[in-house]
Amino acid sequence: MDPFRLLVIAVLIAIVASLGTALYHLATGHGDSGKMVRSLTVRVGLSVALFLLLMIAWRLGWIHPHGIDR
Repeated sequence: MDPFRLLVIAVLIAIVASLGTALYHLATGHGDSGKMVRSLTVRVGLSVALFLLLMIAWRLGWIHPHGIDR
């Protein structure tokens, strides 16, 4: 498997894990919302980083968009 594809999959898994961590802190409700906010901040940062990574990879020609066949 392509190393770039593995990197994208790893970042997606990290995004879902961060979202799950935030959900856990929301559900337990121990009064510490700082951990939940930190988890959501990490998720947003990872999402922006993934978007930028995909745009850079597209610009450098590492990935190619494909259209829908009509």
